[in-house]
Amino acid sequence: MAKAKTFCIYWYKIHSFGIYQLIPMPLKRNTLLFILALLIAAFTCLSFFIAQHPILDFDIKTSLFIQQFHTEWLDKLMLAISFFGELPYSLLSVVIVAIVFYQQQFKREGIFISTVLLSGLIILGIKNVINRPRPTAFYVRLVEVNRFQSYPSGHVLSYTLFFGFLIILMNTLKDVPKLTRNIVTYTSAFLMVSIAPSRIYLGAHWFTDTVGGFLLGLICLYPLCYFYFKKKKD
Repeated sequence: MAKAKTFCIYWYKIHSFGIYQLIPMPLKRNTLLFILALLIAAFTCLSFFIAQHPILDFDIKTSLFIQQFHTEWLDKLMLAISFFGELPYSLLSVVIVAIVFYQQQFKREGIFISTVLLSGLIILGIKNVINRPRPTAFYVRLVEVNRFQSYPSGHVLSYTLFFGFLIILMNTLKDVPKLTRNIVTYTSAFLMVSIAPSRIYLGAHWFTDTVGGFLLGLICLYPLCYFYFKKKKD
């Protein structure tokens, strides 16, 4: 019983920031596993559906709706939002942040942050299996041209996982100055919320690509948080 109670307290910390207060607390281990199973089921069903229907009228209409507001300054803003998800900058960002944590006496946190790099292998594997083509100029306005397959969005996955974990850390590490925690938390939250519209606006992804990336990001965030708090407790 004590073990389950402790885990519930940690989960309350994870959801202490406004964006994450979507689930009532406290949560028992079985509840968390059930939510994880739902996320996996949703991602699996969406992936099978996209594999059979790579071009959706709903996706096209969503892209055209978002892109109707295009301006030159908005092009630059959306490219800037997506910057941290581009290779090799996405890798460098994770490595640099992990080193900063490690050198600031948060060695465990630095090591766990570095494991975010493994998500790159996951996303490449799934992209190759689903093999969904990118949006083309025939359907949407292309601001950015990409090499790899479209589903799921690697940017949305990496932002959800990386910046989501940073938000969790900032709400957990009370030794970090409050100003630093607030800056990192709100900056991370902004990037997490804006990355999906950014990818659609740039013509780099369909809406369902971003949904798949978000679901997969949450799925990857689950074990990362579980082992982080479990190891910390031990």
